[in-house]
Amino acid sequence: MKISIISGSHRQHSQSVKVARFMQRTLQEQGLCDETWLFDLADNPLPLWDEGVWEGDPAWQERLAPIRSQLSESDGLVVVSPEWHGQAPAGLKNFFLLCGKDQVGHKPALISTVSSGDGGAYPVAELRMSSYKNNRICYIPEQIIVRNVESVLNDDSEQNNPDADSYFRERIQYALGILLEYAKALRQVRDSGVTATEQFQNGM
Repeated sequence: MKISIISGSHRQHSQSVKVARFMQRTLQEQGLCDETWLFDLADNPLPLWDEGVWEGDPAWQERLAPIRSQLSESDGLVVVSPEWHGQAPAGLKNFFLLCGKDQVGHKPALISTVSSGDGGAYPVAELRMSSYKNNRICYIPEQIIVRNVESVLNDDSEQNNPDADSYFRERIQYALGILLEYAKALRQVRDSGVTATEQFQNGM
């Protein structure tokens, strides 16, 4: 079982990647899966989509091949998004333009959002509404919204709000457990062959 974790912030040393790394450690230390892969969108490592992606441009092929390989090998995903101006970052939306059904189709994903205050809900709604149609990623009903993120999940316990930190650690482990069960179930769906159609390439 392999889980990929996407940290959607463009910023270096972001709170999103802090949460992503905590989730990665939880998966590893709790033995929830065999392998993890974390992809950090800090510094915008992926250029904006252009038609060369569809046309087999060699530069795009070289750039995307290792990412697509990791995603294709994965059984499920965790998507971590900050809330910027009430929305998911442009780089994260661009990431989904570059992902196809062969990489993430019919695989479960857990949405986790972060906010410095009491926000964080808008990116959940945005990702559920507009990031799945053609690539067929399957967001599970559970989600994580880490509010007041600077005061939880820090390595230095002195920086954490004890009650909130304990809650988020337990809630994240609970949500990851659900993700893993969906990963097992949806593997059977993919293996059945019903999703392998060339007739309906795009969602409606």
